[in-house]
Amino acid sequence: MSLPSLRLKANADRRLRAGHLWVYSNEVDTASTPLGAFAAGDQAVLEAASGKALGIVGVSPNNLICARLLSRDTKHPLDKSLLVHRLQVALSLRERLFDKPCYRLVYGDSDLLPGLVVDRFFDILVVQLASATMERHKDAVLEALLKVLKPSGVLWKNDSGARDAEGLPRHVDTAFGVVPEWVALEENGVSFEAPVIAGQKTGWFYDHRMNRARLAPYVKGKRVLDLFSYIGGWGVQAAAFGASEVMCVDASAFALDGVERNAARNGLSERIICAEGDVFAALRELKAADERFDVVIADPPAFIKRKKDIKNGEAAYRRLNESAMRLLNKDGILVSASCSMHLDEDNLQNILLTSARHLDRNIQLLERGGQGPDHPVHPAIAETRYIKSLTCRLLPS
Repeated sequence: MSLPSLRLKANADRRLRAGHLWVYSNEVDTASTPLGAFAAGDQAVLEAASGKALGIVGVSPNNLICARLLSRDTKHPLDKSLLVHRLQVALSLRERLFDKPCYRLVYGDSDLLPGLVVDRFFDILVVQLASATMERHKDAVLEALLKVLKPSGVLWKNDSGARDAEGLPRHVDTAFGVVPEWVALEENGVSFEAPVIAGQKTGWFYDHRMNRARLAPYVKGKRVLDLFSYIGGWGVQAAAFGASEVMCVDASAFALDGVERNAARNGLSERIICAEGDVFAALRELKAADERFDVVIADPPAFIKRKKDIKNGEAAYRRLNESAMRLLNKDGILVSASCSMHLDEDNLQNILLTSARHLDRNIQLLERGGQGPDHPVHPAIAETRYIKSLTCRLLPS
């Protein structure tokens, strides 16, 4: 295959040589290789200003991140062969980590497959294509997945906002076989079903697996409150780990139906209560009713989606965590999580300290957690690290 060139300005190759995978539009020598000459999804040979080839990129000419490195070897463009190889490399890690085939199989840039996310639920695969390059190669993606994993069903879950920036339509379609509305998975020895077609993202959030496993010693025999519970990833596992009672709060009736479904699946229905409504309103009502809990889990959706949201987002995290602390018993445990990439862990820690001191309580930071190893962090790309989870103990002053 003969590919066109995309040339960088002088010294613009330093970051890529150091390990990064992205090219910004202001780094391109548009006089010699105008971005307007490319269509979204084209592949090109990336060149330093000297003309030396740096690898092959997928091009998104209308975006700030206008190209992403697919291969540092110009003999290997993105095709079925490369996809099969990268999938096998990704699979070898996950099979080493987990005894059941339930995990994130592909995590975009970190698995050197930018624009591709694949979650595995036993023999069902849920796939997100977030780049024009991957979209153009969707047939090859499907063929590679079928060859490497032999699934019974594959779902295109292409309804994320990331596709808008690439000029791609949103859709959810079965790509292969049969994909039921709810699919089985297992996490930390607990059985679940996830709504892969109608649910959030791919239907499940594998990223907090290790943090949820850490609940076990804190919840046994305790009363637990699970805020923003979704379908019970935290709450049902807390009950499975021995909690005496778990209250799951979410604004979505559909999500709480999932909690009840998963509680029943594990024989835990008698220990789980569902409360539908706005979480902040529920926190006020629980405080007014003088309710108290031994453990509170606060794992909200991203309050900070863009840098311009940081100030308001941090205020929301403080309001949430301070309200959660007000419901804790004298010797209580707070699990405070964030999936906002723009919220630094140190900032979340400071929010917890400030909130505790405002309530005149002492706080001990017991454990720090991040995303599981099936969401590997690319050390050159800070954006690939987004999950924070801090387990804290709150005591009287």
